[in-house]
Amino acid sequence: MRQLKISKSITNRSSEALDKYLVEIGREPMITVDEEIELAQEIHKGGRKGERAKEKLIKANLRFVVSVAKQYQHQGLSLTDLIDEGNIGLVKAAEKFDETRGFKFISYAVWWIRQSILQAIAEQSRIVRLPLNQVGAISKINQVTNEFVQKHNRRPSIHELAELTGIDEARIRQSQSADNHHMSIDAPFSDDDDNSMSDMLSSGDDSRTDRGVDFESMSDDLRAVLQNTLKDREIKIVTECFGIGCQEKGLEEIGTEMGLTRERVRQIREKAIEKIRESGNARVLMKYLG
Repeated sequence: MRQLKISKSITNRSSEALDKYLVEIGREPMITVDEEIELAQEIHKGGRKGERAKEKLIKANLRFVVSVAKQYQHQGLSLTDLIDEGNIGLVKAAEKFDETRGFKFISYAVWWIRQSILQAIAEQSRIVRLPLNQVGAISKINQVTNEFVQKHNRRPSIHELAELTGIDEARIRQSQSADNHHMSIDAPFSDDDDNSMSDMLSSGDDSRTDRGVDFESMSDDLRAVLQNTLKDREIKIVTECFGIGCQEKGLEEIGTEMGLTRERVRQIREKAIEKIRESGNARVLMKYLG
């Protein structure tokens, strides 16, 4: 098999060749978590072995970049450009990945991939549709959010973003609203093209990989929304009522465990749901409805 060259222009080719690229990266073998750790350790050591390890880690995860890039179509950049930018984020993630923190590489890399794509969209396409100061605010908020997630493994609250960026909370909400988009994998590549990403990634292994990345990413975002909005008791009740990361339980069972009546558990659950709605934090989950 021809060796793939990892660079910014790896997918800088005609749209007719996109399907060929997807086939090529789909042939790259997946790696285990233990292999990820070994590769990360080699990368830290540097040298030729480190470069080879980095290339292997990147190639094994190129398909995930496509899964993320497809969510940001029809915003001024072609899909191939989005994949190019996402690949740049993937390379940065491979260079900075800390295997000692206990989570999988793609869980870490997805933030770098998204940040790189969002930065490109802000600079290359939205500049003609948004005021320059708003584009700058979005870029700054995205950068700070990315750095915060890398450090704390959760998204910052509006209040935390205001403190870290020096931007007032009202403007942060306004910028996040402007930056929020609803994507669909069934959207065509262009107005005169009937093919969509769901068609290109419809084979068994790729579709399972795609759903796995989206589910893992959604789970991380959902946990961050709960942590940023609710108190510990509210989080416990909401997660157990809806089976979020645990076995679903009934109101009476939860009440027995917590020393509360069934009605009190229901009241806390409804109040918690209302808090999430009013906070605006749940907007980050809208992209998974496509």
